[in-house]
Amino acid sequence: MREYLLTLCITAAVTYLLTGPVRKFAIVAGAMPEIRARDVHREPTPRLGGIAMFFGLCAGLLVADHLTNLNQVFETSNEPRALLSGAALIWLIGVLDDKFEIDALIKLGGQMIAAGVMVVQGLTILWLPIPGVGSVALTQWQGTLLTVALVVITINAVNFVDGLDGLAAGMVCIAATAFFLYAYRIWYSYGIEAAAPATLFSAILMGMCLGFLPHNMHPARIFMGDSGSMLIGLVLAAGAISVTGQVDPDALNLYVGSEKEAVHQTVPVYIPLLLPLTIIAVPAADLILAIVRRTWRGQSPFAADRGHLHHRLLEIGHSHSRAVLIMYFWSALIAFGALAYSVNSASMWIVLGVVFLSAIGLVLLLLPRFTPRTPRWMERFVPPRYRRRGAVTALAPEASTPASAGERPVPAGAESRTPVASGVAGVNGATALGGRSRPADRRKAGTR
Repeated sequence: MREYLLTLCITAAVTYLLTGPVRKFAIVAGAMPEIRARDVHREPTPRLGGIAMFFGLCAGLLVADHLTNLNQVFETSNEPRALLSGAALIWLIGVLDDKFEIDALIKLGGQMIAAGVMVVQGLTILWLPIPGVGSVALTQWQGTLLTVALVVITINAVNFVDGLDGLAAGMVCIAATAFFLYAYRIWYSYGIEAAAPATLFSAILMGMCLGFLPHNMHPARIFMGDSGSMLIGLVLAAGAISVTGQVDPDALNLYVGSEKEAVHQTVPVYIPLLLPLTIIAVPAADLILAIVRRTWRGQSPFAADRGHLHHRLLEIGHSHSRAVLIMYFWSALIAFGALAYSVNSASMWIVLGVVFLSAIGLVLLLLPRFTPRTPRWMERFVPPRYRRRGAVTALAPEASTPASAGERPVPAGAESRTPVASGVAGVNGATALGGRSRPADRRKAGTR
C-alpha cells in the first residue's frame, strides 16, 4: 500500500507543478477558444491541461518501475507499456484537437486506433464471467471488439461530462478511488497478482486528477481539454480491461454451491466492467434527455443548447460550486454503492443505505426551490436572499429616494456590467505576466 501511495503522491505532485507552466504555454500558443453560447464561463480560458496530466502519468509509471514490489508488475506484464502507448497516441490527438479543433470522426478513429494499440500489446478482454456457467472464453475478434467498445464509450463519457470547472476530474477521481479499493482487495485479499496492474493504473489516475483539480476548480485557471479528458478516460478503461481480461474468475473460488448462490457470488466479477460505467450513468441520462428535448423541438439531436444537467442545476438556483458538488455526490453514491454491493451482495442494509442517500441527494437537488422566508421582525438580521422583495427596498437607503418621471429605479446593490474582452489580458485567473484578475461585474457581498 505504501508504494501505491508514493506513486499516487509523485503523480499528483508532477501534475500539479507542471500545470502552471503548461497554462502559460497554452496562452502563448493561443489554445484559448472563443466563448460559445452554451458555455458557463465568462472569460476565455486556456486549455491543454492534458499535457501536465500526461507527464504525471509518465512520472507515476517511471517511479513505480523503480520500486521494489511494483517493479514486478513491469517484469511479469506488458500492460503498463500497452497503457503508455495507447495514452501517448490519444494524448497527441487531444493536443491537436485543443489547438486546431479536428473533426469528430478523426477523433473517433484515433480512439479506436489507441484501443487497438493496447489490444495488440496484450491489454484486452479474454473472457466474460457468466453466472452459473463460469468464465466463457472469447475469440480474438470478440475480445478486440469488446475492448475497443469499452475504451471508446468510457473516453467519450468522460469527454461529455466535462462541462463545469472541476467536474470531469472530480468524477473520474471518485470512480478511480472506488476502482482502486476493488482492485486492491482482489490483489491483497485473494492473492491474485494479475490484479496488480489495475491497482497501479487506478492509483496513477487518482494522482493525475488530484494534481490537476486545484487549477481546475471554479473559477478554473485552465481546462484539461480533450487532451486531458480522453487521456483519463482511456486510463480508467484500461484498469477495467486489465482486471476483467487477466484475472481468472475461477481463481476467486466463487462458483460453489447451487446456481442461485453462484449468481450472487459472481457479482464482484462484474464490478470491473460496471465501475467505469458508473461515470456514464449521469452523462448518459443527460444525453438521452438532450436527444428527446431537441427532437421534440424539431431540432437536430446534435444541435448545441443550454439544457444539459449542469445548466439546469445553475438555472434552478445552485451556484457553480454547489452544482459540481451535487454531481460529485451522485457519482460517489453510484460508484461506492456498487463497490459495497460487490463486498456483500446479500446485505439489505446496503440497499437501504443507497436509498436513504438518494433521498438526501434529491433534497439537496431541489433545495433552492424551498428557500425559507423569515418573519418581518427578523429580516434585519438575515441575509437579503431570505427577505421579502418589499423588505429589501424598504431596508435599502438608496431606494428611499423617489425616481423622477421617465427614469427606472436601480435596485440596491446593482452595479454596471462591463463586457469582458477576448484576449490574453482577459483570460480567467492569472495571466502569464500579471496577477489574477477580478471579474468586473462581481456583486457586493450579501446580494444575489
